[in-house]
Amino acid sequence: MCAHAIKIMLIGPTACGKTTLCQIVNGEKIQNVKTQVIYAHGNTIDTPGEYLENRVLMNALTTTAMSADLVIFVVDPLSDHCSYSPGHVSMFSCPVIGVVSKIDLATHDEIQRASDLLYYAGVANVFLVSGITGVGIKDLMNYLADVNEQRETIQ
Repeated sequence: MCAHAIKIMLIGPTACGKTTLCQIVNGEKIQNVKTQVIYAHGNTIDTPGEYLENRVLMNALTTTAMSADLVIFVVDPLSDHCSYSPGHVSMFSCPVIGVVSKIDLATHDEIQRASDLLYYAGVANVFLVSGITGVGIKDLMNYLADVNEQRETIQ
């Protein structure tokens, strides 16, 4: 992504793949690390899963999202828990898309269920990706580049 790229914020439950996605977007080597605090790096904002899982901390997400141009809700299709409520995107003033991560480990039905949960939350688009195999990453990166280009055209 270029120096004037859109600011992206990733939100999702613990261990759903947010940090891996941040590392991919920033062109970094994938390292398994636990995000302990809201972490801005490059044009991404990585958030701890606990901020979504603990409703008392939700204000930190909505406040931080004020500096983002795009929010990405990330879902692990292997999880039985849904952290997003119907219409959840209405909490944010910028566009929200969804990413179903770890698709290399999930069945078709698990991926479909995760996608449906994101659509119920109100996301505009859902991307199916694997940080390990790279499947779907190009489509997501192309989308982000298109959003960035549209933003630069408007400005």
